[in-house]
Formats: sequence, C-alpha cells, structure tokens
Amino acid sequence: MPAVAPPASSPITAASANLPRVLVMGTGSVGGFVGGSLQAVGVSVQFVARPRMALALREHGLVLTDLQGQRLTLPAAELQVLDTPPASGPPPELVLLAVKSGATAEAAAQLAAALAPGTPVLSLQNGIGNAALGAQLAPGLCWLPGMVPYNIAELGPGRLHRGTGGRLAAQDHPVLRRLQPACERAGLGLKLHADLAPVQWGKLLLNLNNPVNAMSGLPLRAELLDVGYRRLFAALQLEALKVLRAAGIQPAQVASLPPHRLARLMQLPNWIFMRLAGRMLNIDEKARSSMADDLALGRATEIDALCGEVCRLAARHQVAAPLNARMLALVEAWPQRRKPWPAAELQRAVAGRG
Repeated sequence: MPAVAPPASSPITAASANLPRVLVMGTGSVGGFVGGSLQAVGVSVQFVARPRMALALREHGLVLTDLQGQRLTLPAAELQVLDTPPASGPPPELVLLAVKSGATAEAAAQLAAALAPGTPVLSLQNGIGNAALGAQLAPGLCWLPGMVPYNIAELGPGRLHRGTGGRLAAQDHPVLRRLQPACERAGLGLKLHADLAPVQWGKLLLNLNNPVNAMSGLPLRAELLDVGYRRLFAALQLEALKVLRAAGIQPAQVASLPPHRLARLMQLPNWIFMRLAGRMLNIDEKARSSMADDLALGRATEIDALCGEVCRLAARHQVAAPLNARMLALVEAWPQRRKPWPAAELQRAVAGRG
C-alpha cells in the first residue's frame, strides 16, 4: 500500500521551518510515540512500519496518551506510512531507529540502500551496541547512540501510552541540536552528551527489570511492589555492577538514585520501600515492559541485548554473571512454559536452585 500523504492544509509554522525531516525506522511503541509527538509540533515525519503496525496506523491513526492525562490524536490521513525507507522524494535529514535490537542488521541494510551518505541515524533502542553494529554494517551513514528513559505501552491499534517520565538522551550532533526545541515542545525532552556510553549502561541496569516484569505477568507498578520480584531485579543489577567494575565502566545515574543505592533500595521490605521510592512508583497502572508485550505476542525479545550484554562483558573480563545468564536462558525458554512465574519460583530458578 502506498504512503498516505498529509493534506495540503497541514499547518507548517515558522518554528518548524528549520526542523529536520525525520524518518522513523521501526514504528512500534517507541517509534510511534516519539515520531507522533514530533509530528504534532510541526516536524515532517515519515513512519516505516511492519505490516501489523502499518495497518493499524493506516486504519486508526495514532492516539498518544501519558500518565499526566494528556491525549493527542493524529488522524490516519495525516500520517505518512511506508513499508520501506523512501527511495524518492525529499530525503530524511535524520533517522530515528526504533526497531528491536535483533532487527538492527536488517534495518541497517535497508537504510544504506535508500539514504544519502552521511545521513544521521539515531538509535532509540535498548542495549549498548546497536549504533556500533550499524556503523559496522553501513559505514556510509552517521550512527548515533540514544537512550529512551520512559516506558511506552501499546494499548490497542494505534493507541500508545507513556506510563513513566524522563527525557531522551543522545550523543551530540548538529542535527539533534536543531531537533532539540521540537523535542522540548513535544514533551519528550532531549539531553545531548559528548559520550553516551555511561548513560546507556545506566539505562541497561534499569532494563534488567524488563525480563523480571515480563516473567511476572504483572504491570510494572504491581511487580515493583512485590518484594520477591524486586529483590530478583536488585540481584541482577548488583551482579551487573560487579561486571562493570571489573570492566572499569562507571554507569551514569539515570533514575532518581545512583545505581548502587537504587539496587539496595530494591532489597528493602515493602513498608520501607514504599516510603522511600515515591518517584520510582510514579508509574500508572497501564505501564508494562516491552518484553512483556513481546512474550504475549510470541515475538523475539531483546533479552540478548540486556542480560546477554552483561554476560558478554563478564566473559571479556573473566568474571562470572550466572544470574544474568540464567535469566537469559529462562526468557529464551518461555515458549515451552508460557505462563507467569511466581516470585519465589522465579528467584529459585535464577539462583540455580529450581
């Protein structure tokens, strides 16, 4: 199906005149929310989506909501939905790469075939190495690491909900400085860094809760209020922090507390945790991890970009990461189980006692 062009009467304000043309490569929850939010403030956005999401956008448009109760509707007729990167027309000046980590190689090949050399590609993916992999496979493009701090859930066809707060982060680049004002107006935020690696590792430590949440079968807030799941999350974090120390990596503080203090907070009994973790629990009841969606829909997960990344770093520095290794194996074995793990049972399995 061809792209649906926006109507000629779409408002283009003076403020949007200097904004880069954006291509979203991988319009899932993250790509749809970020791209839709940018289009709403005047950015020219094209959305490349796989068949399921492309059909939803073409039939239902985008409805974006958040935990503050805001609601934004973009009708289907105003969305430019593509099946592949555009081979003609005005070229994008920035690509927002939001495919799953396992699809990075495929996306890099498609982008290299369609885009002008030097086009910046900002990875909005989980994990550490996606931008580096893209640069290896498509060296003619300019690959930039990025970080998305907030949780976005798909509530229905074209309905995306941001359930937590935070600001986008990215490696500094002139095109992102041009986009920064639009990100602020759109409520996305954007902080630019000379070196994003510490921020990426700080986010990965938080994302170690993704498999715990996915295996629990619970919304994020309910899972964090269960001390058993929370202590398992803390154990995965503390093991990863030991690996990072061995590698000489100092992760940035991405949450309300530094990584070591956050992990210790997770281990506290509920009555203390609830008194001290007010900001962390500012999550609405709709929020869940993207990995939970993947398991529910039978899709491949990003566990290799999370626990797998910890295991690879541990192997390079000759230290052990058995908890992350077993969690990786449990997520990969999900198709044989396909039912939530009670907290105590999951703790025993990850500890190697199950």
